[in-house]
Amino acid sequence: MAYTAEAFQNEFLALGATEVNAIVTVTSSGAEGGRRTGASEIIIVDCSGSMQAEGRMPAARQAAKAAVGCIDDGVHFAIVAGVSTAQQLYPAPGELAVSTPETRAQAIGAIDRLQASGGTAIGAWLKLAHQLLAQRPGDIKHAILLTDGENGEYKGYLESVLQEIGGSFTCDCRGVGTNWTVPELRKVANALLGTVDIVARPEDLTASFTQMMTAAMGKTSGDVQLRIWTPVNARVRFVKQVEPQVTDLTGKRVEDGPRTGRYPLGAWGAESRDYHVCVDVPAGVAGDEMLAARVSVVEGETVLTQSLVRAVWTEDSALSTRINRQVAHYTGQAELAEAIQAGIEARKSGDDRTATVKFGRAAQLAHESGNRATEELLATVVEIEDAATGTVRLRRKVDAADEMALDTRSTKTVRVGRAQ
Repeated sequence: MAYTAEAFQNEFLALGATEVNAIVTVTSSGAEGGRRTGASEIIIVDCSGSMQAEGRMPAARQAAKAAVGCIDDGVHFAIVAGVSTAQQLYPAPGELAVSTPETRAQAIGAIDRLQASGGTAIGAWLKLAHQLLAQRPGDIKHAILLTDGENGEYKGYLESVLQEIGGSFTCDCRGVGTNWTVPELRKVANALLGTVDIVARPEDLTASFTQMMTAAMGKTSGDVQLRIWTPVNARVRFVKQVEPQVTDLTGKRVEDGPRTGRYPLGAWGAESRDYHVCVDVPAGVAGDEMLAARVSVVEGETVLTQSLVRAVWTEDSALSTRINRQVAHYTGQAELAEAIQAGIEARKSGDDRTATVKFGRAAQLAHESGNRATEELLATVVEIEDAATGTVRLRRKVDAADEMALDTRSTKTVRVGRAQ
């Protein structure tokens, strides 16, 4: 698989400045012929009693069948029914099936047995998925998790499971209806480098499952990482994926030798993503130059591509005050996500003043960056009187699904043009 990495930054710093920012764009052409060495899939369907409501269970069955139909031949897979425990529906407990027309037909037949009865135990469901996927150490590992409610396990259990299995596979989470909580599924998605979204109407589950499984089948490399080296007396302040969505990778750093750390990027196909790297360096004098960071894209010990982040100190304020367009854009997109989530929390707590300020700032940032999708979602929660100035009014009545859609999609970003 061919990768490229390109850094966008203003390398010039004012005298005394110590913060270096760069946007690193990583692009993969995908594996030759779309081939991959191996892949494993787990489909986890919430079968708690609440799934009986509003036609969720029949829709979930249909969606799970559609996802099974998208699994390529040769991929290992299993179906898990999520109740108060994790129950493997197909194949036999502890086993993974190899996808063929025959096994897919068997799995689809088994899905007809899914019934809504029991509780919600997301930690147990994920733990079983982890145990099954651990049988295939070299595979690209992915799971789909569907729920319609809050986790019912004792406080702290889900967090302990995520601590144990975080990063071991990718998990895309979907909540159907409006009785689940966004922060809870976001926590799962962040730990497992996946996505979270709402499917407000059960009849839309099939399209969502089909999209997720099709995307998973397009991945051809399973464990890609950023490896960042910094010189003596420099340190990485943060690393964030900023496109296609904001994900903070800073806390996922694993030390990898002197002044070097690895950050997981998950599975890759033919695609491109942007990362914001911020490094603190010692202050220099006019004319000093240094390599602030060496950013490598690696898979195992194989270096796939590299990009360099530089720092040059200057007395020329025309150079040092020049704002790099990419850095400014993605800094704003990260602030946009934070403003939306803070606005939602303030509104829920009855602090309308703070909510108005946060949503106003979010409307302004979405407008400035051309993030039309987020601007439209904001308009379902506030009346935007003037996006340019961030003048908004809270809507008296807000549909719960609209507010949850704004929350789940607050981290999605748009890419800025490359011209300076």
